[in-house]
Amino acid sequence: MQPLLLGLTGSIGMGKSTTAQMFRDAGVPVFDSDATVHALYEGEAVPLIEEAFPGTTKNGTVDRALLSSHVIGKEDAMKKLEAIVHPLVHREEMAFRERIGQEGHAIAIMDAPLLFERNNADKVDAIIVVSAPPEVQRERVLTRPGMNEEKFEAILARQVPDVEKRARADHIIDSSLGLDAAREAVAQLLHIYTPLEIDDHA
Repeated sequence: MQPLLLGLTGSIGMGKSTTAQMFRDAGVPVFDSDATVHALYEGEAVPLIEEAFPGTTKNGTVDRALLSSHVIGKEDAMKKLEAIVHPLVHREEMAFRERIGQEGHAIAIMDAPLLFERNNADKVDAIIVVSAPPEVQRERVLTRPGMNEEKFEAILARQVPDVEKRARADHIIDSSLGLDAAREAVAQLLHIYTPLEIDDHA
């Protein structure tokens, strides 16, 4: 029996990764798309990216800052990168699904920042959107190393607006309310989706 798959998503700086860790802490398996990409950038994807974007790898790994300078704000280059990376991520996702099914988990989290952007909403059983007010989002993102207004705006331009994500969500976690409130929201969701032993009504 396949576990219930909950899609966890949110725009840049909304607190999705922190929320995903809360599910992990509760014992729920999480497929982390970003971590998968990071691993690919240190392994299988390196020669493919170097061929497509010469000079963007160093010492056998992808230099993310150099790669970003080649693709951020450049639609054709971004599509070329996605054509390399997305099939590899999809393969790892399928392996994750098979593994958690074999291990007998009741629920699992698909941590997918581009759930809507890649039209994958129908691949999960319910959607959780992590959100925060725009000013909180901007403050969080602009404190990141190597980030600036131009890069932030370019990333936002490629993401489905937060207001639309919230409208399409089954559940919303407001990360601006603090860690304790987020943990309580996660606990409530686990209470909703964790199967209970029920009597046979036949």
